[in-house]
Amino acid sequence: MSRRQFLAQSGAVGGTLAGLAAPALAQTGHPEIRWRVASSYPRSLTGIFSAMEMVAKRVGELTGGKFNITVHPAGELVPPLGVLDAVQKGTVEAGHSASYFYIGKDPAFGFHTAMPFGLGLRAQNAWLYEGGGQALIDEFLAPYDVTVMAVGNTGAQMAGWYRKEIKSVADLQGLKFRIGGLGGMVLAKLGVVPQQLAAGDLYPALEKGVIDAAEFVGPLDDEKLGLQKVARYYYYPGWWEGSATLGLFANLKALNALPALYQTALRTATAEAAQWLTMKYDNENPQALRRLVAGGAQLRAFPKEVTQAAFGAANELYAEMAEKSPAFKKIHAHWARFRSEQVMWQQLCDLPFDNLMSALLRGKG
Repeated sequence: MSRRQFLAQSGAVGGTLAGLAAPALAQTGHPEIRWRVASSYPRSLTGIFSAMEMVAKRVGELTGGKFNITVHPAGELVPPLGVLDAVQKGTVEAGHSASYFYIGKDPAFGFHTAMPFGLGLRAQNAWLYEGGGQALIDEFLAPYDVTVMAVGNTGAQMAGWYRKEIKSVADLQGLKFRIGGLGGMVLAKLGVVPQQLAAGDLYPALEKGVIDAAEFVGPLDDEKLGLQKVARYYYYPGWWEGSATLGLFANLKALNALPALYQTALRTATAEAAQWLTMKYDNENPQALRRLVAGGAQLRAFPKEVTQAAFGAANELYAEMAEKSPAFKKIHAHWARFRSEQVMWQQLCDLPFDNLMSALLRGKG
Protein backbone atom coordinates (compact mmCIF):
# COMPACT_ATOMS: atom_id res chain seq x y z
CA MET A 1 0.00 0.00 0.00
CA SER A 2 1.33 3.46 -0.87
CA ARG A 3 1.67 6.15 1.77
CA ARG A 4 -1.12 8.08 0.08
CA GLN A 5 -3.48 5.13 0.27
CA PHE A 6 -2.54 4.55 3.89
CA LEU A 7 -3.21 8.12 4.96
CA ALA A 8 -6.49 8.19 3.07
CA GLN A 9 -7.66 5.03 4.77
CA SER A 10 -6.19 5.56 8.23
CA GLY A 11 -9.30 7.19 9.67
CA ALA A 12 -11.56 4.37 8.54
CA VAL A 13 -9.04 1.73 9.54
CA GLY A 14 -8.59 3.33 12.95
CA GLY A 15 -12.33 3.20 13.52
CA THR A 16 -12.46 -0.43 12.46
CA LEU A 17 -9.55 -1.35 14.70
CA ALA A 18 -11.01 0.49 17.64
CA GLY A 19 -14.25 -1.43 17.14
CA LEU A 20 -12.54 -4.76 17.61
CA ALA A 21 -12.87 -5.61 21.27
CA ALA A 22 -10.25 -7.74 23.01
CA PRO A 23 -12.43 -10.89 22.93
CA ALA A 24 -12.90 -10.49 19.18
CA LEU A 25 -9.17 -10.22 18.68
CA ALA A 26 -8.62 -13.29 20.81
CA GLN A 27 -11.16 -15.23 18.78
CA THR A 28 -9.35 -14.40 15.54
CA GLY A 29 -6.14 -15.80 16.98
CA HIS A 30 -4.18 -12.57 17.22
CA PRO A 31 -1.23 -13.12 19.56
CA GLU A 32 -0.03 -11.04 22.46
CA ILE A 33 3.12 -9.23 21.38
CA ARG A 34 5.41 -6.97 23.35
CA TRP A 35 7.81 -4.43 21.90
CA ARG A 36 10.36 -2.27 23.63
CA VAL A 37 11.12 1.14 22.15
CA ALA A 38 14.40 2.81 23.14
CA SER A 39 14.22 6.58 22.84
CA SER A 40 17.01 9.09 22.27
CA TYR A 41 15.04 11.62 24.33
CA PRO A 42 14.41 12.17 28.05
CA ARG A 43 10.93 11.92 29.53
CA SER A 44 11.05 15.63 30.43
CA LEU A 45 10.50 16.57 26.76
CA THR A 46 6.74 16.47 26.91
CA GLY A 47 6.37 17.08 23.19
CA ILE A 48 8.80 14.70 21.54
CA PHE A 49 8.76 11.94 24.17
CA SER A 50 5.01 12.19 24.75
CA ALA A 51 4.38 11.66 21.03
CA MET A 52 6.02 8.26 21.25
CA GLU A 53 4.07 7.42 24.40
CA MET A 54 0.93 8.39 22.49
CA VAL A 55 1.83 5.88 19.76
CA ALA A 56 2.23 3.11 22.33
CA LYS A 57 -1.08 3.94 24.01
CA ARG A 58 -2.95 4.13 20.73
CA VAL A 59 -1.56 0.84 19.44
CA GLY A 60 -2.74 -0.82 22.64
CA GLU A 61 -6.22 0.64 22.20
CA LEU A 62 -6.45 -0.38 18.55
CA THR A 63 -5.42 -3.96 19.29
CA GLY A 64 -7.43 -4.50 22.45
CA GLY A 65 -4.22 -4.58 24.50
CA LYS A 66 -2.79 -7.45 22.48
CA PHE A 67 0.11 -5.44 21.05
CA ASN A 68 1.89 -3.85 24.00
CA ILE A 69 4.64 -1.27 23.48
CA THR A 70 6.76 0.13 26.30
CA VAL A 71 8.73 3.32 25.69
CA HIS A 72 12.04 3.74 27.50
CA PRO A 73 13.67 7.18 27.88
CA ALA A 74 17.21 8.00 26.82
CA GLY A 75 19.86 5.87 28.51
CA GLU A 76 17.47 3.43 30.17
CA LEU A 77 18.11 0.61 27.71
CA VAL A 78 20.80 1.94 25.38
CA PRO A 79 22.81 5.17 25.05
CA PRO A 80 20.79 8.03 23.52
CA LEU A 81 22.79 8.01 20.30
CA GLY A 82 22.99 4.21 20.14
CA VAL A 83 19.31 3.70 19.32
CA LEU A 84 19.71 2.86 15.64
CA ASP A 85 22.41 0.27 16.32
CA ALA A 86 20.19 -1.37 18.94
CA VAL A 87 17.32 -1.63 16.46
CA GLN A 88 19.58 -3.02 13.73
CA LYS A 89 20.92 -5.71 16.05
CA GLY A 90 17.48 -6.60 17.36
CA THR A 91 18.43 -5.60 20.92
CA VAL A 92 15.12 -3.73 20.86
CA GLU A 93 12.32 -4.04 18.34
CA ALA A 94 12.15 -0.32 17.67
CA GLY A 95 13.75 2.99 18.50
CA HIS A 96 12.57 6.58 18.79
CA SER A 97 15.18 8.93 17.41
CA ALA A 98 16.20 11.36 14.67
CA SER A 99 17.82 9.93 11.57
CA TYR A 100 20.37 12.73 11.30
CA PHE A 101 22.05 11.52 14.48
CA TYR A 102 23.51 8.75 12.30
CA ILE A 103 25.09 10.68 9.43
CA GLY A 104 28.39 9.13 10.48
CA LYS A 105 27.16 5.94 8.84
CA ASP A 106 26.07 7.73 5.66
CA PRO A 107 25.16 11.40 5.11
CA ALA A 108 21.91 10.26 3.46
CA PHE A 109 20.57 9.66 6.98
CA GLY A 110 20.04 13.42 7.17
CA PHE A 111 17.17 13.57 4.73
CA HIS A 112 14.45 12.02 6.89
CA THR A 113 14.99 14.50 9.72
CA ALA A 114 16.25 17.80 8.32
CA MET A 115 18.75 19.29 5.90
CA PRO A 116 20.42 22.71 6.18
CA PHE A 117 18.49 25.23 4.08
CA GLY A 118 15.98 22.49 3.43
CA LEU A 119 12.26 21.99 3.60
CA GLY A 120 9.72 23.63 5.88
CA LEU A 121 7.16 21.55 7.72
CA ARG A 122 4.53 21.39 5.01
CA ALA A 123 7.08 20.83 2.27
CA GLN A 124 8.83 18.10 4.27
CA ASN A 125 5.57 16.26 4.83
CA ALA A 126 4.61 16.70 1.19
CA TRP A 127 7.98 15.30 0.08
CA LEU A 128 7.80 12.29 2.40
CA TYR A 129 4.14 11.35 1.98
CA GLU A 130 3.27 12.49 -1.54
CA GLY A 131 6.45 13.47 -3.31
CA GLY A 132 8.30 10.15 -3.26
CA GLY A 133 10.64 10.89 -0.37
CA GLN A 134 9.52 8.01 1.84
CA ALA A 135 10.12 5.48 -0.95
CA LEU A 136 13.68 6.77 -1.36
CA ILE A 137 14.25 6.61 2.40
CA ASP A 138 12.87 3.05 2.55
CA GLU A 139 15.17 1.97 -0.26
CA PHE A 140 18.15 3.55 1.48
CA LEU A 141 17.37 1.96 4.88
CA ALA A 142 16.68 -1.57 3.59
CA PRO A 143 20.34 -2.73 3.82
CA TYR A 144 20.34 -1.61 7.47
CA ASP A 145 17.39 -3.95 8.15
CA VAL A 146 15.26 -1.10 9.48
CA THR A 147 12.47 1.16 8.32
CA VAL A 148 11.33 4.49 9.73
CA MET A 149 7.92 6.06 10.30
CA ALA A 150 7.42 9.74 11.06
CA VAL A 151 6.29 10.43 14.63
CA GLY A 152 5.91 14.17 14.28
CA ASN A 153 7.65 17.28 13.07
CA THR A 154 8.75 20.18 15.24
CA GLY A 155 8.29 22.79 12.55
CA ALA A 156 10.94 25.48 12.03
CA GLN A 157 13.42 25.61 14.88
CA MET A 158 15.34 28.31 16.66
CA ALA A 159 19.10 28.60 16.20
CA GLY A 160 20.07 28.04 19.80
CA TRP A 161 21.64 29.67 22.82
CA TYR A 162 25.00 31.48 22.81
CA ARG A 163 27.19 32.91 25.51
CA LYS A 164 28.30 35.73 23.22
CA GLU A 165 26.74 37.59 20.31
CA ILE A 166 27.43 36.47 16.75
CA LYS A 167 27.98 39.62 14.70
CA SER A 168 30.10 38.22 11.89
CA VAL A 169 31.53 35.02 10.45
CA ALA A 170 34.70 35.76 12.43
CA ASP A 171 32.74 35.26 15.66
CA LEU A 172 32.17 31.63 14.67
CA GLN A 173 35.87 30.79 14.76
CA GLY A 174 36.55 28.20 17.46
CA LEU A 175 32.96 28.29 18.76
CA LYS A 176 32.22 24.99 20.50
CA PHE A 177 28.62 24.43 19.48
CA ARG A 178 26.30 21.54 20.20
CA ILE A 179 24.50 20.95 16.93
CA GLY A 180 23.24 17.74 15.36
CA GLY A 181 23.16 16.51 11.80
CA LEU A 182 24.70 18.08 8.73
CA GLY A 183 24.30 21.58 10.18
CA GLY A 184 27.39 20.97 12.27
CA MET A 185 29.37 19.97 9.20
CA VAL A 186 28.29 23.15 7.40
CA LEU A 187 29.33 25.30 10.36
CA ALA A 188 32.64 23.46 10.65
CA LYS A 189 33.52 24.96 7.26
CA LEU A 190 33.10 28.38 8.89
CA GLY A 191 35.32 27.60 11.87
CA VAL A 192 32.82 26.17 14.36
CA VAL A 193 33.77 23.12 16.43
CA PRO A 194 30.54 21.05 16.36
CA GLN A 195 29.64 18.81 19.28
CA GLN A 196 26.94 16.14 19.24
CA LEU A 197 25.47 15.74 22.71
CA ALA A 198 22.24 14.21 23.93
CA ALA A 199 19.53 16.56 25.21
CA GLY A 200 20.13 15.74 28.86
CA ASP A 201 23.81 16.71 28.59
CA LEU A 202 23.31 20.21 27.20
CA TYR A 203 22.73 22.17 30.40
CA PRO A 204 25.78 20.89 32.32
CA ALA A 205 27.99 21.26 29.23
CA LEU A 206 26.96 24.90 28.80
CA GLU A 207 27.13 25.61 32.51
CA LYS A 208 30.69 24.25 32.83
CA GLY A 209 31.92 25.92 29.64
CA VAL A 210 32.53 22.64 27.85
CA ILE A 211 30.58 24.18 24.97
CA ASP A 212 29.94 27.83 24.07
CA ALA A 213 26.53 27.40 22.47
CA ALA A 214 23.80 24.82 22.05
CA GLU A 215 20.73 24.36 19.91
CA PHE A 216 17.96 21.87 20.49
CA VAL A 217 14.48 22.61 19.13
CA GLY A 218 12.66 25.75 20.16
CA PRO A 219 11.07 27.61 23.08
CA LEU A 220 8.94 24.75 24.45
CA ASP A 221 11.79 22.26 24.78
CA ASP A 222 14.56 24.78 25.39
CA GLU A 223 12.71 26.18 28.39
CA LYS A 224 12.36 22.71 29.89
CA LEU A 225 16.08 22.05 29.41
CA GLY A 226 16.87 25.33 31.19
CA LEU A 227 19.33 26.53 28.54
CA GLN A 228 18.30 30.16 29.10
CA LYS A 229 19.90 30.01 32.53
CA VAL A 230 23.40 29.46 31.19
CA ALA A 231 23.41 31.34 27.86
CA ARG A 232 21.45 34.56 27.26
CA TYR A 233 21.52 35.12 23.48
CA TYR A 234 18.77 33.26 21.64
CA TYR A 235 19.29 33.22 17.88
CA TYR A 236 17.01 32.63 14.90
CA PRO A 237 16.35 31.25 12.35
CA GLY A 238 17.58 27.68 12.68
CA TRP A 239 18.43 27.38 8.99
CA TRP A 240 19.72 23.86 9.54
CA GLU A 241 16.23 22.75 10.58
CA GLY A 242 13.48 24.54 8.70
CA SER A 243 11.53 21.59 10.09
CA ALA A 244 12.60 18.35 11.75
CA THR A 245 10.93 14.95 11.50
CA LEU A 246 11.25 12.59 14.46
CA GLY A 247 11.13 8.90 13.64
CA LEU A 248 10.19 5.47 14.89
CA PHE A 249 12.84 3.08 13.59
CA ALA A 250 11.55 -0.48 13.44
CA ASN A 251 13.57 -3.62 12.95
CA LEU A 252 12.31 -5.02 9.63
CA LYS A 253 12.28 -8.60 10.86
CA ALA A 254 10.25 -7.65 13.92
CA LEU A 255 7.89 -5.46 11.87
CA ASN A 256 7.29 -8.09 9.20
CA ALA A 257 6.57 -10.68 11.89
CA LEU A 258 3.61 -8.62 13.15
CA PRO A 259 0.10 -9.59 12.06
CA ALA A 260 -1.16 -7.25 9.33
CA LEU A 261 -3.66 -5.76 11.77
CA TYR A 262 -0.88 -4.79 14.17
CA GLN A 263 1.22 -3.26 11.40
CA THR A 264 -1.75 -1.14 10.37
CA ALA A 265 -2.38 -0.14 13.98
CA LEU A 266 1.24 0.98 14.30
CA ARG A 267 1.13 3.07 11.13
CA THR A 268 -2.21 4.57 12.13
CA ALA A 269 -0.89 5.49 15.57
CA THR A 270 2.28 7.11 14.24
CA ALA A 271 0.25 9.19 11.76
CA GLU A 272 -2.00 10.43 14.56
CA ALA A 273 0.93 11.25 16.86
CA ALA A 274 2.73 13.05 14.04
CA GLN A 275 -0.21 15.41 13.57
CA TRP A 276 -0.51 15.99 17.32
CA LEU A 277 3.14 16.88 17.85
CA THR A 278 3.10 19.68 15.29
CA MET A 279 -0.07 21.11 16.83
CA LYS A 280 1.49 21.00 20.29
CA TYR A 281 4.54 22.95 19.20
CA ASP A 282 2.49 25.53 17.31
CA ASN A 283 0.24 25.98 20.33
CA GLU A 284 2.85 26.18 23.07
CA ASN A 285 5.96 27.74 21.48
CA PRO A 286 4.58 31.33 21.48
CA GLN A 287 3.83 31.30 25.22
CA ALA A 288 7.16 29.65 26.02
CA LEU A 289 9.01 32.28 23.98
CA ARG A 290 7.27 35.08 25.87
CA ARG A 291 8.32 33.52 29.19
CA LEU A 292 11.91 33.13 28.03
CA VAL A 293 12.14 36.76 26.91
CA ALA A 294 10.52 37.96 30.14
CA GLY A 295 13.16 35.94 31.98
CA GLY A 296 16.03 37.72 30.26
CA ALA A 297 16.60 35.89 26.97
CA GLN A 298 17.96 38.24 24.29
CA LEU A 299 16.55 37.50 20.83
CA ARG A 300 18.97 37.94 17.95
CA ALA A 301 18.80 37.29 14.21
CA PHE A 302 21.84 35.94 12.41
CA PRO A 303 23.53 38.66 10.32
CA LYS A 304 23.08 38.34 6.56
CA GLU A 305 26.83 37.79 6.23
CA VAL A 306 26.59 34.66 8.36
CA THR A 307 23.59 33.12 6.61
CA GLN A 308 25.03 33.78 3.16
CA ALA A 309 28.34 32.19 4.12
CA ALA A 310 26.51 29.22 5.61
CA PHE A 311 24.40 28.75 2.47
CA GLY A 312 27.52 28.65 0.33
CA ALA A 313 29.15 26.19 2.72
CA ALA A 314 26.05 23.96 2.62
CA ASN A 315 26.08 23.78 -1.17
CA GLU A 316 29.79 22.96 -1.10
CA LEU A 317 29.18 20.22 1.45
CA TYR A 318 26.35 18.69 -0.57
CA ALA A 319 28.59 18.47 -3.63
CA GLU A 320 31.24 16.69 -1.56
CA MET A 321 28.72 14.28 -0.06
CA ALA A 322 27.29 13.42 -3.48
CA GLU A 323 30.77 12.32 -4.60
CA LYS A 324 31.23 10.06 -1.58
CA SER A 325 27.74 8.55 -1.13
CA PRO A 326 25.69 7.18 -4.04
CA ALA A 327 22.61 7.16 -1.78
CA PHE A 328 23.11 10.81 -0.87
CA LYS A 329 23.57 11.76 -4.52
CA LYS A 330 20.38 9.99 -5.57
CA ILE A 331 18.18 11.34 -2.79
CA HIS A 332 19.65 14.85 -2.96
CA ALA A 333 18.89 15.19 -6.69
CA HIS A 334 15.24 14.32 -6.07
CA TRP A 335 15.02 16.43 -2.89
CA ALA A 336 16.64 19.51 -4.47
CA ARG A 337 14.18 19.52 -7.37
CA PHE A 338 11.30 19.24 -4.93
CA ARG A 339 12.72 22.09 -2.81
CA SER A 340 12.89 24.42 -5.81
CA GLU A 341 9.24 23.79 -6.64
CA GLN A 342 8.17 24.34 -3.06
CA VAL A 343 10.10 27.59 -2.69
CA MET A 344 8.50 28.90 -5.88
CA TRP A 345 5.02 28.03 -4.59
CA GLN A 346 5.62 29.45 -1.11
CA GLN A 347 6.81 32.76 -2.61
CA LEU A 348 3.41 33.12 -4.25
CA CYS A 349 1.21 31.82 -1.45
CA ASP A 350 2.38 31.29 2.14
CA LEU A 351 5.12 33.90 2.33
CA PRO A 352 3.06 36.85 0.99
CA PHE A 353 0.17 35.93 3.27
CA ASP A 354 2.42 35.65 6.35
CA ASN A 355 4.09 38.97 5.53
CA LEU A 356 0.72 40.62 4.98
CA MET A 357 -0.63 39.41 8.33
CA SER A 358 2.53 40.47 10.15
CA ALA A 359 2.29 43.97 8.68
CA LEU A 360 -1.43 44.31 9.41
CA LEU A 361 -1.14 43.18 13.01
CA ARG A 362 1.70 45.66 13.54
CA GLY A 363 -0.41 48.41 12.06
CA LYS A 364 1.81 48.79 9.01
CA GLY A 365 -0.34 47.04 6.39
